[in-house]
Amino acid sequence: MLKELQHDEAPELVQTWAHRLPSWVSVTEIAVTNARGLEKLQAGERAAILLAEFKGAEIILLDEKAARRIASDRGLRITGILGLLGEASTRGLVDLPAAIDRLRKTNFRCSAALLKATLDRFGR
Repeated sequence: MLKELQHDEAPELVQTWAHRLPSWVSVTEIAVTNARGLEKLQAGERAAILLAEFKGAEIILLDEKAARRIASDRGLRITGILGLLGEASTRGLVDLPAAIDRLRKTNFRCSAALLKATLDRFGR
């Protein structure tokens, strides 16, 4: 949700970007109050799943386990940030080891085994 990106606790660079969205970004408001089966998720995850269903998205980016499980149960194809970075790396869009190194300096958490598997899978 845009509000999360603009929140005071978001990194300053993210807040700045979210307050001055590039022209290629579109914001779609979606009601998340009466989303059956999504009650245990945070508002941003509920909105992401509902928007993916509404738009007929090919894939949804989710990292939180409960959200991934629910999205999968609802028939959505899922990837996480590491999968996204891996795919971008195969297309020559990012240097995967450098991107992972930068990601590790944030509040992102995952196991060392998952990081290794990602590097192994995407050829680094």
